[in-house]
Amino acid sequence: MLIFKMKKKKREYQSSELVKSFAKIYGFEDKLLAFDIKDFLEEYLDEGLFMEIKTVNIENQCIIIKIDSPLLRHDFQMRKSFYLNKFQNKFGPEKFNDLQIL
Repeated sequence: MLIFKMKKKKREYQSSELVKSFAKIYGFEDKLLAFDIKDFLEEYLDEGLFMEIKTVNIENQCIIIKIDSPLLRHDFQMRKSFYLNKFQNKFGPEKFNDLQIL
């Protein structure tokens, strides 16, 4: 009985690698990174607080987070450097240099 070992071909990619490749080609890498940030916030924050976050976007290396709740918005603004540092540690300091809370 012969057993063949299948080699992974060079063209076989994980689906996440394929999505990243398309994002790079078509220029929406920032949108994928914004989704990653939103996922991180979902894990980090309480469910009730996370529901107050309307959108997360990235423009010109600036993370823009829109928050419905005035209290949560104020908390994010007061701890802006803390959150920016968290995001830079998680995703890399070269990805963004500012955080805007709206």
